[in-house]
Amino acid sequence: MSKIPKSIWALGFVSLFMDCSSELIHSLLPVFMITTLSLSAVSLGIVEGVAEATALITRIFSGALSDWLGKRKLLALMGYGLAAASKPLFPLAHSMMTVLLARCIDRVGKGIRGAPRDALIGDLAPPDIRGACFGLRQSLDTIGAVIGPGLAILFMLLLADHIRAVLWIAAIPAFIAVMLLTAFVREPETAPKKHTGEKLRLRDISRAGGAYWELVAAAAALTLARFSEAFLILKAQVDGLPVAWVPVTLVVMNIVYTLASYPTGKWSDRIGREAVLLMGIAFLLAADMVLGLGHNLWWLALGVSLWGLHMGFTQGLLAAMVTDTAPAHIRGTAYGVYNLACGIAMLAASVIAGEMWEQLSPAATFFTGAFFSAAALAGVGWAGNKRNRHAK
Repeated sequence: MSKIPKSIWALGFVSLFMDCSSELIHSLLPVFMITTLSLSAVSLGIVEGVAEATALITRIFSGALSDWLGKRKLLALMGYGLAAASKPLFPLAHSMMTVLLARCIDRVGKGIRGAPRDALIGDLAPPDIRGACFGLRQSLDTIGAVIGPGLAILFMLLLADHIRAVLWIAAIPAFIAVMLLTAFVREPETAPKKHTGEKLRLRDISRAGGAYWELVAAAAALTLARFSEAFLILKAQVDGLPVAWVPVTLVVMNIVYTLASYPTGKWSDRIGREAVLLMGIAFLLAADMVLGLGHNLWWLALGVSLWGLHMGFTQGLLAAMVTDTAPAHIRGTAYGVYNLACGIAMLAASVIAGEMWEQLSPAATFFTGAFFSAAALAGVGWAGNKRNRHAK
């Protein structure tokens, strides 16, 4: 670890503090919207869907823009700054529109910063330890995702369930993240080359090949099954978890997610990505069935753990599969189209989940997710069998 540049360590801690802030808010926001603001589950689904879709779609442009400008830190700072500026809007909110505005500003910030930050790590990382550099950043980010809900639990207990007061606390680590980025992150001495004058032609993605488009379709179907984790928090409250302890849902999920991600990534190098992806989809199907059928905290813990396993088995894997299937010269465009498809699917998934929750029952939400999971499982399996037959 001593060889890892100081700026990458700083970016890791920037991610830790910002994710701590974001997850503190995210772990309480569903309860805040339903109980404090008296909004419906449909409203929650719309807010979460629009916000997450906004983040994914914004990523199409930010990486290419950082290449054109040759200034990755500037865009990363803009993204983190927007996210920090959104935090005080949450405790000030008295309507769905204010929450939606805050979530969209926060997610636009995430969309702007993600690709330039990762590209900056690539610029800074020595080639022989590039994997370690990216792994360090991801590890620190996930630690923040565990600390944030933990702080939410602590301050909810200390402040007698005063949600608005706890949401104000989330602004502190967010602004620390911006200060760390400003003071301690330096761009490499050899800056990335500026724009060459070539225009980006989205139609070039049409030549990506069948394997890439099958992957995009599978990822979109899987995103329909994996609606916003806000519904896991609502499920915890329905199953009797006290309001102050509701954030433990995300703590458990992120711990399992963290423990599963790296080993499954290495495993996919040995046995093939498709086999691991099928297992990850099966975990989501099992999680939805457990959460739909169960009505106590033991079932909740099992369902949330299975959800975390699904995330660990699929999220990094799908990103790697984009690189596996897309030609190198249009890889950036390929990631953009992939994110766009997943963003649209996330918007639809969260709205559908909210409608099912409101019009039918919480169980119907998870059974619908199980249906989409089964469809994705069948589709990925069918595509794999077809490729194997052609190969033979």
